[in-house]
Amino acid sequence: MAALSLPELQSLRDALIRARLGGVRRVRDQNGEEIEYKSDAEMERALRNCEALIAQMQSGQTPNVIKFNARKGV
Repeated sequence: MAALSLPELQSLRDALIRARLGGVRRVRDQNGEEIEYKSDAEMERALRNCEALIAQMQSGQTPNVIKFNARKGV
């Protein structure tokens, strides 16, 4: 899987914020894949990770490791 571009990360962050503020735990990414978060705390961690990656990219640093912990709903 290729790394996400800055606009893709920003779009994912915005979708997470909208979902979290709307009380929704399910987010659809740009590829049409759906991600369901088990809790608000899990969404908060994903949001913080997105924001950290965006900050790194905007500062010109490239991250060494990108971790995603996503589970599809059953």
